[in-house]
Amino acid sequence: MAIATINPATGETLKTFTPLTDTEIETKLSLAQSAFEKYRQTTFTQRSEWLNQAADILEQDKLKFAQIMTTEMGKTLQSAIAEAEKCAKVCRFYAEKAPEFLADVSIASDASNSYVAYQPLGVILAVMPWNFPFWQVFRFAAPALMAGNVGILKHASNVPQCALAIEEIITQAGFPSRVFQTLLIGASQVKSIIEDDRVKAATLTGSEPAGAALASAAGQQIKKVVLELGGSDPFIVLESADINEAVTTGVKARMLNNGQSCIAAKRFIVADSIAEQFESQLVAQFKALTIGDPMEKETDIGPLATSTIRSELDQQVQAAVKQGAKVLLGGEPITDSPGNFYPPTILTAIPTDSATAKEEFFGPVALLFRVKDIDEAIALANNIPFGLGASAWTNDSTQSDRLITEIEAGAVFINGMVKSDPRLPFGGIKRSGYGRELSSEGIHEFVNIKTVWIK
Repeated sequence: MAIATINPATGETLKTFTPLTDTEIETKLSLAQSAFEKYRQTTFTQRSEWLNQAADILEQDKLKFAQIMTTEMGKTLQSAIAEAEKCAKVCRFYAEKAPEFLADVSIASDASNSYVAYQPLGVILAVMPWNFPFWQVFRFAAPALMAGNVGILKHASNVPQCALAIEEIITQAGFPSRVFQTLLIGASQVKSIIEDDRVKAATLTGSEPAGAALASAAGQQIKKVVLELGGSDPFIVLESADINEAVTTGVKARMLNNGQSCIAAKRFIVADSIAEQFESQLVAQFKALTIGDPMEKETDIGPLATSTIRSELDQQVQAAVKQGAKVLLGGEPITDSPGNFYPPTILTAIPTDSATAKEEFFGPVALLFRVKDIDEAIALANNIPFGLGASAWTNDSTQSDRLITEIEAGAVFINGMVKSDPRLPFGGIKRSGYGRELSSEGIHEFVNIKTVWIK
């Protein structure tokens, strides 16, 4: 894929970039290693000051950054502004909490003094996706930089201006030179970087194939990797739920980011006794969504990020129909205007043993299933290769306890939509990846947890 800004609302190529050469990559890696040797000596107080300044820049210039995001990948401008604001929050969170999370921990032993120390590893490679082009990077960068590591970013090829803007923010915030660098490179250049001795670990958010490739390359070098991959999150609604609230939240959870979110509600699993009411309200609210120019305030759904993504999504929908699914709404690309637009779509009567029932649909397509009871709901929720998040709706505490215990996922939200929050660890199990981001768990992923024993 070319490294370029292609407006997904119009299909117009706005700017192209030349990938770095091997010589240029070598220079950047050398600069990153040199930066680490000095940066690791800085104090938490200094790092916190710089990170808070990055938060100031994000807040002050949020409209500018939002316009870059919307232009490059098509999210609505309002959601892009919110993304910039959320990035500021994660910066402020780690600026405050990192000294606490990384403080030495005394442990009683047979030593005169023994404790655990948390020390930085060095240069960390971040391979990041286009769907949340600022947030995905800052939720890595904030804890990594506070821990004393330095970062090199390989961003998705369709959001190069986002990648460059993030490097500029961190530089303008006062961080020492080369502590965070953007590498405009193609996917084929990643393997040699993870093999470089100066790179100590990596994190990737993206597709299963990309995660498997990076993990394989890192495994050959015995280097740690954190992976946040795909998901096909269940949204379970049982008899005692507040149906009105569940539907309204479900629409938001499915259509977040034009449907392009790993933790979107993708499979609606609804009890038979309330299924008709839920389906009727879901269809009505999907129909009411406004599709259009993502820069306009009234737009609910913008374009998909690339034409390839739209084509792949449509192929999945058509395959689902061939496997027996019924289209309640949508189901065909919008072709009477330029851009990568796909309408809100609902599929039902999906055979639970079909490929469709286990796939991730990365766009505004909801899969609707009916189940007879909680046993069937949990079984269906778990009958996929993914385990990222799950949302379940019930006002029965016994059912809540079962859902929390038995659903196979990195997060379970009861009576609310799945979301990321700097205060809570984020990540999945099964083919959704391993490791955690955010909270104290996230900052501990890329440090040397060192035992110290003194007599």
